Amino acid sequence: MLFDEAQIRNFLSEVMDPEVPVLSILDLGIVKNIFSNGEKTEITITPTYTGCPAMKVIEDDIKSKLHEKGIQNVSIKTVYAPAWTTDWISESGKEKLKKYGIAPPEKTSSDKNSLTGKEKKIQCPQCHSLHTEMISQFGSTACKALYKCLDCLEPFDYFKCI
Repeated sequence: MLFDEAQIRNFLSEVMDPEVPVLSILDLGIVKNIFSNGEKTEITITPTYTGCPAMKVIEDDIKSKLHEKGIQNVSIKTVYAPAWTTDWISESGKEKLKKYGIAPPEKTSSDKNSLTGKEKKIQCPQCHSLHTEMISQFGSTACKALYKCLDCLEPFDYFKCI
């Protein structure tokens, strides 16, 4: 059976990020290309960062999902350029992060605050207060920082801009 790119993309929307299970790999924007000629299907992905421990699991999950849907000859090609950026996370992905209790990355990956030493104001995903402070540069995974809301006192992860 021949599947077109839209069908394969739909199948890939069911492959979730193992570290943030509310996001699909399409929400994350790591799927860069889908090629299928009926005999072979190749999915090109870009890791969220070099050495991301989830990439092998994601590759296996892509193959497993496509095999389940009837696509047997699947290869995964990993590309590192251009480098992934949090700008590639879809708007619906950012909404899913908020609902999951993780503050999504800021609107753009270019952060001029790091040049001026100004602290980022990250909105608490629980009560939406901007009265927050960073507790640690690293949260539950390397791509997140740990923050605390000074109003509702809840700790939360912030998905760092990359």
